[in-house]
Amino acid sequence: MTVDDTQAYSGEGITFFLHHTKGDREHEGTTFHTPALIKLCPVDAYLNWITVAGISTGPVFRRLDRWGNLGKGAIRPHSLIPMLRRIFAEAGLPELMYTSHSLRRGFATWASANGWDIKGLMNYVGWKDMKSALRYIDAGASFGGLSVTVARKGIADARQE
Repeated sequence: MTVDDTQAYSGEGITFFLHHTKGDREHEGTTFHTPALIKLCPVDAYLNWITVAGISTGPVFRRLDRWGNLGKGAIRPHSLIPMLRRIFAEAGLPELMYTSHSLRRGFATWASANGWDIKGLMNYVGWKDMKSALRYIDAGASFGGLSVTVARKGIADARQE
């Protein structure tokens, strides 16, 4: 993903072109559009990142050297999970439990728990197949927070804080 192939507008959305994706058998590239969200907005996150990092061209996600300095080259695809696991470990979380699918599953579960319908979620994430989408959604979150069990757990969690 490059800054050059991305247009983002706070409060509106983000559009970006990927030159190749897993499902792009003809290698034509794919354009994605994501609307802005009220909470956990990817548009605002992107705009904040390129502003703070001082990035105006080139890769959005860049390499970091061992001292934490941002490089000019793109992050290697296989280095993302080790980097996230290192961050999780430093935060005291069980890092080996997390994979790239954990991020997708976590988002899908969050969206489902916040009332997103399956069709909207599939469109947002780019899933074309209902079976693929359903593998990522935690069934306990499917009631938009209205389940008594989910509500009791939330109250119990809040009491522990």
